[in-house]
Amino acid sequence: MSDQTPASEANKGDDVLIEVIDRAEDIVEGFNAVAEAFGRQARDAIWTSMNPGWDDVSEGGGRARCAARLVDRWRATTRDRDGNPNTVFLKASVPDPRQPGRRAIAGVAIWVQASFVEGRGDPPTDDLRRGEVDLDALHPGDEREQRFVAQCYRSLMKRRVAVAREKAASQEEPPAIFVLDMCAVDPAFQRRGIASRLVRWGLEEARERRGAPECTTEASAMGRLAYAGLGFRGQEEIVYEVDEEFQGRDKPSNLFMRTGGNGD
Repeated sequence: MSDQTPASEANKGDDVLIEVIDRAEDIVEGFNAVAEAFGRQARDAIWTSMNPGWDDVSEGGGRARCAARLVDRWRATTRDRDGNPNTVFLKASVPDPRQPGRRAIAGVAIWVQASFVEGRGDPPTDDLRRGEVDLDALHPGDEREQRFVAQCYRSLMKRRVAVAREKAASQEEPPAIFVLDMCAVDPAFQRRGIASRLVRWGLEEARERRGAPECTTEASAMGRLAYAGLGFRGQEEIVYEVDEEFQGRDKPSNLFMRTGGNGD
């Protein structure tokens, strides 16, 4: 894949542009859309626990620290044996209604090529610590919250890891999955088909430029209908295997979805 966004169905139509993010400033701006969608609108308990202080928009506050962690992830992107980035950050931009002549980032998606075969993608993990998340820094001195988010994450990633292992053990080519790791649109710009554009870009990327790996995602209640319209099929609702003390705590509904073989 070229690091420049190819012409595609995702960019046909109105004034919404889908592009690969190539600078840290766009990650920071895009995080605002993510925070409004997952934090303020959905109140996703896993996301908010993994992004403490997301609603503190003061200079150098919690939101800035959360965005900085996402920038670190973007900068740590690896590449597969063909030179394709294993993690692709996308932005959807629209004309800024508050600043004529400028574009605003309305949505963000992260696509991940996951594989347990060397050189074919990043190996997925259901262990936050192995995923280079410093739980002690995230929730210093709060062992209970660390356990909550770690257990929820393990449950959320369970099927992703299992499917990636199945691909590695099979004779299929490619031995990878292309995962919609995140898709978020600022509520101020929803109902314009932006999420579908971000998803369609990844489906095209998989089919046309990466050898057609199967695509998967853990879909929120808000996103699954749109994903189904683009070819994802629901497989099973995520069951959160957590300690008894967390059983009554609010946890987001997520449905594991996949496209089937050959990225169809």
